[in-house]
Amino acid sequence: MANPAAEHAVDAVNAADHSAHTTATVEHPAGGEGAHHGPEVLGFGTSAVAGLAMLVFILVLIWKKVPGVITGGLDAKIAEIKHQLDEAKQLRAEAEALRNEYSNKIANAEKDAAAMIDHARSEAEGIIAKAVSDTDAMIQRRQRMAEDKIAAAERGAVDELRAKAATVASSAARGLIAEQHGAGADKKLVDEAIAAI
Repeated sequence: MANPAAEHAVDAVNAADHSAHTTATVEHPAGGEGAHHGPEVLGFGTSAVAGLAMLVFILVLIWKKVPGVITGGLDAKIAEIKHQLDEAKQLRAEAEALRNEYSNKIANAEKDAAAMIDHARSEAEGIIAKAVSDTDAMIQRRQRMAEDKIAAAERGAVDELRAKAATVASSAARGLIAEQHGAGADKKLVDEAIAAI
């Protein structure tokens, strides 16, 4: 079955060969007839043979469906690149979601840390206030106990001094009475006491 494109290409090659053949026989300026440049195959010049070979090569490529294979390979490569781009978009979306999630977690953690610091600070202030009040109360209790001990010691010392003073005074009085009062003085004192009754 004849291919119309192939017939058209053969006609073009024949026309090119005919024009090449006619230009090859042009006379030289010196007046002689020019010689052919290169060998001829079946009446075709070298350029016609090269064109015909190129045409046959292109027809073989079309017949073996090489352009389809090339475009199929390119389509497969394009599909693979599209798939990779879709995966990259999906990975980017997942990365952005993770980044947003972690930024939210960091913000919440900072809020929690600030709340924990405030709570710890208030607890520490309460503990310090309680320690100060307990210390003040203990100091006042110890001061009262010390004052009570000092007062008791003072009372004991005063009582002891009074007892010693009374003992010393009674012994001194006894000694003085014994020295200054004799039997006559005692009789006089007894008489006065009886008269007073």
